[in-house]
Amino acid sequence: MTRIFVSLAALATATAFASPAAAEPDPVTAATGEAAGGAAELVVTASRSGDAVPADQLGASVTVLDAATLDQRQTRIASDVLRDVPGLAVSRTGAVGGTTQVRIRGSEGNHVLVLIDGIEVSDPYQGEYDFGTLIADEAARVEVLRGQQSALYGSDAIGGVIQYLTLSGAEAPGVSLRAEGGSFGTFSGGARVAGVAGNLDYALSSSTYLTDGTPTARGGSRDIGAKSVGATGKLSWSPTDTLKVTGVGRYSYTDADSNDTALSGPQFGTIVDTPGARSTVEAYYGLVRAELALADGRWTNALSGQFADTTRRALVDDALSFGNKGRRYKGSFESAFRFGTDRIRHRLTAAVDVEREQFQTLSAAPSEFVFTGRRHTDNVGLVGQYDVVIDDALAIGGSVRRDENNRFDDTTTYRAQASYRFATGTRVRGAYGTGVKNPGYFDLFGYSDGRYIGNPNLKPEKSKGWEAGVEQVFGGDRATIGATYFDSRLTNEIFTTYPAPDFVATPGNRDTRSMQHGVEVFATARPIAQLRFDLAYTYLKAREDGGVEIRRPNHIGSVNMTAFSRDERASATLTVRYNGRQQDDAYTDPSYVPVRVSLQEYVLVNLNAAYKLTPGLSVFGRVENLFDERYEEVFSYVGQGRGAYAGVKAAF
Repeated sequence: MTRIFVSLAALATATAFASPAAAEPDPVTAATGEAAGGAAELVVTASRSGDAVPADQLGASVTVLDAATLDQRQTRIASDVLRDVPGLAVSRTGAVGGTTQVRIRGSEGNHVLVLIDGIEVSDPYQGEYDFGTLIADEAARVEVLRGQQSALYGSDAIGGVIQYLTLSGAEAPGVSLRAEGGSFGTFSGGARVAGVAGNLDYALSSSTYLTDGTPTARGGSRDIGAKSVGATGKLSWSPTDTLKVTGVGRYSYTDADSNDTALSGPQFGTIVDTPGARSTVEAYYGLVRAELALADGRWTNALSGQFADTTRRALVDDALSFGNKGRRYKGSFESAFRFGTDRIRHRLTAAVDVEREQFQTLSAAPSEFVFTGRRHTDNVGLVGQYDVVIDDALAIGGSVRRDENNRFDDTTTYRAQASYRFATGTRVRGAYGTGVKNPGYFDLFGYSDGRYIGNPNLKPEKSKGWEAGVEQVFGGDRATIGATYFDSRLTNEIFTTYPAPDFVATPGNRDTRSMQHGVEVFATARPIAQLRFDLAYTYLKAREDGGVEIRRPNHIGSVNMTAFSRDERASATLTVRYNGRQQDDAYTDPSYVPVRVSLQEYVLVNLNAAYKLTPGLSVFGRVENLFDERYEEVFSYVGQGRGAYAGVKAAF
């Protein structure tokens, strides 16, 4: 399977940089933030001003996966398409609906700040967002901003920021319906109604994914199924030319079967069939934002409030085993002033974030060891950001943030970056920044009888790092290739210790540094109107206290090749995703002290096709894991085998 990946990558690269054909391609947004037609993709995550910043004016590494990309790859689970982003590693516990972590540049899953339509959605108790609960919407895009971004967003943004954005009514108007079915008793559907009526922009969407699943235990026979639903409402009202009010509401629910770890017998420490075990995750998110533009739009002020409410329950035969609730309330004020000339444009931004996180443990029965009351943490963040663009070629930016926290030490983080584009189509860029991650409530107060106890004395993790990159456009903007080197250092890393004499697991802070460095490479091209290529590759070396970090392969890569018919009624996409050998922890010793194991490399191949019967009606189908690769992303959790799906989509 490795040879298949290498051969396809070589073929795509050779084709991408061949002499361009005479046919003029339609501009398409590439998966790198750069458009094959030469226009830069706009990125909203990179600034607190509320402005959409051209990707080619950022010193940071950014990838944009637009709605066309998600549609062409027939994305149903949002985390799947993140495997095509340089620097990202995805780990899912077996079947669809299982806990899914995303790591950026060797950071931990809880070092990634996740936003959905501007809402911070990580679960305060877990300290991170579970991507297994995110079902792809009918019209959405993803922005991935890599590198330390705490100077803009505070805690959690050590590895970077991932923002999932549903499109507005103006961006994707109309009605769309989708239904599909296939292997493993799977049904997936989506619906969307969006448009503009006077000064009101509206977009309502919903999606669902139901599957009977497949076995996830080695040698097991119990299918691990899941039921997931999601719904989003987005309204924007502009009563005057200077005032805009936006409201977002989102609901997410996942009910997934689960298997537990054997605590006795010959399979000790591995996943085994556990009849009756399942978990539910229910979440509510909301945001209201009002923006006022003054001085002919040069000075904008925005006031917003948001909340995230996540409840997790682990059930056995429908009875509560354990669970938790995490809530976040956040208010922000952002003010941005723009000044200068057509040649030199300045933007000065200030922001204030006031945030409260709280949690509560749910217990099946009263226990002297489990605290079921509420605890909370308050934080105030002050942000300053300055950006200047000269002749649309040189862009320089910097930001600084001060966080004052009632539980942890106050922290100052900062970031500087620059980008320059030459007339030859070459762009060089670089960035340096610092980051911070406050411990989650599970680290601080979690408890599992005889196996784990939290540590309320933990200190925040801190990071600093830099990156340097170069990009080159070829063939009159038909193709772009780029490479980035990055280097990061993490101190106070939270890790699990096993102190004598009881050897019960508890977290602590390392007194050594963890190091991550590597290279990210991308290439994107549309050499002729009928072909599109997107390639991504990451080399990563991540070390902690002299050892290899778990679930971080040294090599990750993907190739996506899409072919269109001349009338663009038909298309087919081949996706090849390679995940190199990686390390993981296995608790196969009765002392609960982990041993290191090696997980084999694997290649997943997907093939899909779509055909437009009419301008508003299309049929489609796909095969996932075409060669039925057997693999594990997490120790002893078996991944899903080959599956075939087909469906119909209507748009009005």
